[in-house]
Amino acid sequence: MPPGVMSGRSRSRWRSSPWAAPPPLLLWCAFVMACVGCALAADAQGAALLAWKRTLRGGDAALRDWRDSDASPCRWTGLSCNAAGRVTELSLQFVDLHGGVPADLSAVGATLARLVLTGTNLTGPIPTQLGDLPVLTHLDLSNNALTGSIPASLCRPGSKLESLYVNSNRLEGAIPDAIGNLTALRELIFYDNQLEGTIPASIGQMASLEVIRGGGNKNLQGPLPSEIGNCSNLTMLGLAETSISGPLPATLGNLKSLDTIAIYTALLSGPIPPELGQCSSLANIYLYENALSGSIPPQLGKLSNLKNLLLWQNNLVGVIPPELGACTGLTVLDLSMNGLTGHIPASLGNLTSLQELQLSVNKVSGPIPAELARCTNLTDLELDNNQISGAIPAEIGKLTALRMLYLWANQLTGSVPPEIGGCASLESLDLSQNALTGPIPRSLFRLPRLSKLLLIDNTLSGEIPPEIGNCTSLVRFRASGNHLAGAIPPEVGKLGNLSFLDLSSNRLSGAIPAEIAGCRNLTFVDLHGNAITGVLPPGLFHDMLSLQYLDLSYNSIGGAIPSDIGKLGSLTKLVLGGNRLTGQIPPEIGSCSRLQLLDIGGNTLSALRRSPAAVRAPEPGHAQHLLQRLRRPRSGDGVLREAAHERRGGQPSAVPLALPW
Repeated sequence: MPPGVMSGRSRSRWRSSPWAAPPPLLLWCAFVMACVGCALAADAQGAALLAWKRTLRGGDAALRDWRDSDASPCRWTGLSCNAAGRVTELSLQFVDLHGGVPADLSAVGATLARLVLTGTNLTGPIPTQLGDLPVLTHLDLSNNALTGSIPASLCRPGSKLESLYVNSNRLEGAIPDAIGNLTALRELIFYDNQLEGTIPASIGQMASLEVIRGGGNKNLQGPLPSEIGNCSNLTMLGLAETSISGPLPATLGNLKSLDTIAIYTALLSGPIPPELGQCSSLANIYLYENALSGSIPPQLGKLSNLKNLLLWQNNLVGVIPPELGACTGLTVLDLSMNGLTGHIPASLGNLTSLQELQLSVNKVSGPIPAELARCTNLTDLELDNNQISGAIPAEIGKLTALRMLYLWANQLTGSVPPEIGGCASLESLDLSQNALTGPIPRSLFRLPRLSKLLLIDNTLSGEIPPEIGNCTSLVRFRASGNHLAGAIPPEVGKLGNLSFLDLSSNRLSGAIPAEIAGCRNLTFVDLHGNAITGVLPPGLFHDMLSLQYLDLSYNSIGGAIPSDIGKLGSLTKLVLGGNRLTGQIPPEIGSCSRLQLLDIGGNTLSALRRSPAAVRAPEPGHAQHLLQRLRRPRSGDGVLREAAHERRGGQPSAVPLALPW
């Protein structure tokens, strides 16, 4: 028998003997299979993470490479490990997990330093077990739909937590009193939740704190604790759109590193502490829409780094401190909607970086200082609704970057300076409700970007310059309530963008130019109360398909009402009363299906042959009420509403789109 070959009887004997040694080949196969079995089983870290994945509705799609066949999770999406293969970071951002925050992370807890689950569609509470992670320094659960409260367990003494982001969730309850235990915390971000209660005084124990952003918690109330002054490293204090009330503590003056204080749209009261002038790093003060009172501290003039000072809509009184002229880096100064008095300081002319100066709706008096012309970066100058007097300084024409100039509702006199035509960037000019005299400068209509020109209720005279036809960017032109004379220039017909034309209550004469039909985008035309003659030109209304309001009443217009008036499908109010119109009321007027008010009284018109059902006359009492409203929009509340609309509702345009909370 050849060596190594068993006889059949020998093979049978081996199979039947339990004590016989297996051949070497079988031993090798068994060893290999055992090793493969080990490789197919994840370690304890991976097993814990896979257990969490199985609870997520979006886990399979978002975490495809999290497999139980991997011995280590260190190469999985969102995971980082140290040299020993221990998980140090779990970071998943803006993926759809659809589940809860992992509660049992004990398998990785000894080394997990960063847990980031932002924008992952997580729901439910923040697990209290997260407070058991001994080396956790960064916790970010922002931009989810988490509910419940901030667990006090996160605030245990000895915590190494440096960053806590729980913003943009649905968290309720109070900020834990134990928050002061987080002495290593640098960033506390909890804005856009539903938190309530007060800011704990223990916050003063957080000596490392640099950033607080808690805005958008409407029920967060009570005063700002004076202990906040102990947070000497604080650079950002944001509690906007909350119910924080009471005075600002004087201890804020201790915060030498403070860059931004943003507590706007809240319930603050009392004076602005002069100690803010000691915050030498302060660049941004956003305290608008509160109930702050008293005067503006002149000490703010010491803030050499100040860029934005927004104090609008408070109860501030007193004068504008001339010391603010020393804040040479200031770009936005908005003190509007207060009770400020006195003159505009000439020292504001030193603010050569200033882009927006908004002093509207105060009691400021005196002249507009010519020194403002040195603010060559100005884009918005809003001084409306004050008691400013004197002439408009010609030097304003040097402000070539100016986009908006609002001086309406003051006591300005003299003429409109032609030099304003040098403001090459000007888009909106409102000089309404003053005592301005003289003609409308031709130079205004050479402004290439001018879209809104409002000159309502002055004593302007002379003719409307034919240069108006060059101002093709013009959208709104209102010069009602003046002494303008002469004919409407035919060049108006070149204004293809014109939407709003109001020349009512003037001394205009001549016929309505046929060229006005070229203003195809007109929605509002008011020429009432003039001495306009002639007839309504044929084809006048042929292309004015957007026209909604037409008032030509109390003129001397004769002839017939054109039949093409029926093409005005958008027309809601038609006022032609008090003219010399003759002939038959055109039946085509019945095609104006949206017409709500029709006034053709005081003419010599004959009745329709048949009454068109489409004409829906309003009730007599209602019509009289409407007419009263429609015929008196040129002064008082009507103009205020119109001009306030032009002013963007008092909103400061320089405020960034996303202010810090």
